[in-house]
Amino acid sequence: MDNLFGELRLGHLRLAPLGARRRTKVTASLAAAEYTGRWGWTVATGDAAGSATAPTRCPCGAHRCAAPGLHPVPDGSSRGRTGAEGSVLFATGRAFDVLDVPEQAGLQALVRLERMGTQVGPVLAPPTGRLQFLVAAGAARRLPDLLYRMGWDDASLDLTCHGEGSYVAAPPTVLGGLGPVRWLRRPTRDNAGCPPEARLLLGTLAYACHRSRERTAEPAWMAS
Repeated sequence: MDNLFGELRLGHLRLAPLGARRRTKVTASLAAAEYTGRWGWTVATGDAAGSATAPTRCPCGAHRCAAPGLHPVPDGSSRGRTGAEGSVLFATGRAFDVLDVPEQAGLQALVRLERMGTQVGPVLAPPTGRLQFLVAAGAARRLPDLLYRMGWDDASLDLTCHGEGSYVAAPPTVLGGLGPVRWLRRPTRDNAGCPPEARLLLGTLAYACHRSRERTAEPAWMAS
């Protein structure tokens, strides 16, 4: 089932359109079985995507919800209750936490990390203009201290971490009218059970977020 969840292509990064390559329709139940049976990840079932298409609209009230409008149904679990029209959610804070950054900053950081030979774990590409990097569990709790030690304690960064008690939408979940969540970097035998420590990625991600924010704040004549 390695090729069931779609792929993107962007420049020299492996990022390809969803349609032509998918020969098997992936249902939420197939995806949930893959995540739990093969990778040992904890998943939950959610309702089908509604009208909530932006994090600020999510009824849960979270500042940066990673599953907008999609939250576990009562008693939802990985026991096969997921239907084709439902959603699959990763329960963060167990097998992994998730670093969440703007898409452009994430792509720039990913290129730099791979050039440096840094081992990057699975990366999610939701259709919300974000990238989500799976890292070792516990990162959300330590994030403020990690940023402080790296000198980013006083910076306003569009960087957050989803940890214990949170959920992240998983492929092939569709978010509102935006489209499906897809993999930018798929889970493998090497990284699914042992995602990288957040500190190995955080400095590069924080710098990319900072530079992205600086460019956005520049006057048009300077940016050009």
